[in-house]
Amino acid sequence: MTDWIQFPAPTPAIVAPPSEESATDVRLWLLVIAALVFAMVVVGGATRLTESGLSITEWKPITGVLPPLSEAQWSAAFEDYKKIPQYREMFPNMDLAQFKTIFAWEWSHRLLGRIIGFAFAVPLAWFWLRGRLPKAVKPKLIGILALGALQGGVGWWMVSSGLVNRVEVAQERLAIHLLLAAFIFAACLWVAGGLGYGTRIIVASGRRRLSFFANLLLFLVLAQIGAGALVAGLRAGYAYNTWPLMDDSFVPPTDELLRLSPWWSNLVDNVALVQFDHRMIAYVIFALSLFHLIDAAGTAGGRAARGAGLLFGHVSAQVVLGITTLLLVVPLWAGLAHQALAMGVLAVATLHARRLHAAQAEAEED
Repeated sequence: MTDWIQFPAPTPAIVAPPSEESATDVRLWLLVIAALVFAMVVVGGATRLTESGLSITEWKPITGVLPPLSEAQWSAAFEDYKKIPQYREMFPNMDLAQFKTIFAWEWSHRLLGRIIGFAFAVPLAWFWLRGRLPKAVKPKLIGILALGALQGGVGWWMVSSGLVNRVEVAQERLAIHLLLAAFIFAACLWVAGGLGYGTRIIVASGRRRLSFFANLLLFLVLAQIGAGALVAGLRAGYAYNTWPLMDDSFVPPTDELLRLSPWWSNLVDNVALVQFDHRMIAYVIFALSLFHLIDAAGTAGGRAARGAGLLFGHVSAQVVLGITTLLLVVPLWAGLAHQALAMGVLAVATLHARRLHAAQAEAEED
């Protein structure tokens, strides 16, 4: 009797494709990953400063998740450590309790690396399968995932350099390891900085120049992190513990800076030149960040100027902390704070450069 009444058939809900503006959950996830990488770098710094990095002499990506669980396993791990030059030449009187302490630092560092890999890969697959990733973001995330996988191999390549004929890891490999971590950290922040509403800024004038100097500062901060790793690997912070002079000179004599042959080996093997380079890059970053602040305040104002001010403030604090670390001959707390603040400077530099890059790109599209 009622089949003459026609009800409209239900239609599927219209779901808009994911966009960079709507991907706030992806943004939050990437910020969490960046925070984990930050923690990884700090733990890595503690591992280095406590001479713990060579305490695990094997690379076991799967079974290495578990530490020794019995006294027999602890004794076996300690015996493996006794076979390398670091134990014989630096810590011949170390006992099992002391070994457990340095083992804990290195094991924590490796475990955190595994946690980061899991925390990145699993949500990435979930976002991808659920159609939550903007198309332009997908290749960037795959690139970050590849860098993370590479980092695991680079970490072991670094550790292996200290197991034979050395009492520490090769400083150039340490620099590559830290730089790769810094690049992953910056990449996560760069991608996250372009996601979500309210991430854009408007720059009325001087966009191209401001973006150029922001990008230049980001590059120099990364270069400075690499230079700092060379200083750490060579233990160059324990030499020339005066400021602003190095051995009574602002610029040490050439025969001191270039005493090794071939000349290019001084860039990574000469304590004097490595520390001098680290100082000079710091001065350049300080001067450029001050210039950039003045420029941004005078030509753009608003969020661009505030970002430049925040960057200059972080750079200034890092310079003061670096000088303090040097004058105090690298106490553990200062060394860790210096490395942590370096990542803070990198975070601010990355997000500031990302916002100015977006402002310039939008202006060119218009």
